[in-house]
Amino acid sequence: MPDVNDFFSFKNSLNDVSEEDQKQAINYLESIDALARTTYKSLYIVDYKEKGFDYVSENPLFLCGNTAEEVKEMGYAFYFKHVIESDLNLLLKINRIGFDFYDKVPVEERKDYTISYDFHLINKDGEKTLINHKMTPLFLTSDGKLWKAIAIVSLSSENKSGNIIVSKKGSNTIFTYDLDGDFWKETEAVKLTSREKEILQYSSRGFTINEVAEAIFVSPDTVKFHRKKLFEKLEVTNISEAIAYATNNKLI
Repeated sequence: MPDVNDFFSFKNSLNDVSEEDQKQAINYLESIDALARTTYKSLYIVDYKEKGFDYVSENPLFLCGNTAEEVKEMGYAFYFKHVIESDLNLLLKINRIGFDFYDKVPVEERKDYTISYDFHLINKDGEKTLINHKMTPLFLTSDGKLWKAIAIVSLSSENKSGNIIVSKKGSNTIFTYDLDGDFWKETEAVKLTSREKEILQYSSRGFTINEVAEAIFVSPDTVKFHRKKLFEKLEVTNISEAIAYATNNKLI
């Protein structure tokens, strides 16, 4: 049976953090808490030296009926309690392949990478919610080990677990993991046209097709045409999914 230690790679083992490295984290939780109050998403901080959570926001999305303090105390035991077994095994795999990928990245570039994936959380009533989980380094040690990382949790726009993606700040190339073939593949990040961005921005404000058409001075049929192309590009079926995808992936 897997245990909490399986979430922590031997390649990133941290027995100690130097005094110089610790200076990075002085009073940083005040900024994280301020950020958490400005977003509907859940935030938490992983401490890879202590093998637990340094911070958990009060947003109930990630808490599964627990308090933020209870989740913080549980640490990674939270996953064993609130993730379905198949997805728990998926998370362990993501941890392994993620650190294997990360280990090949030059130290000076490691803070530029973010990994994203989807899995199900189960609340105390047994109800499942598919969430999107993004994690990016917050503090590294001087030798490039991951000390603390910030995780951002939101509702997923997908319909199944997985969807493992690594992206790099400032790069149009993304790396997706093929779970069937067990390999990474490079693809180009989705790019939206200015018209598609306009339609998404107005739609996110609750505008109907006719109202969007009026706002951007085109016909409703033109809006429908661009929406159809947008859905195909994002591989979604409706405007709500398109907005969620674009928001989660910072396309608008």
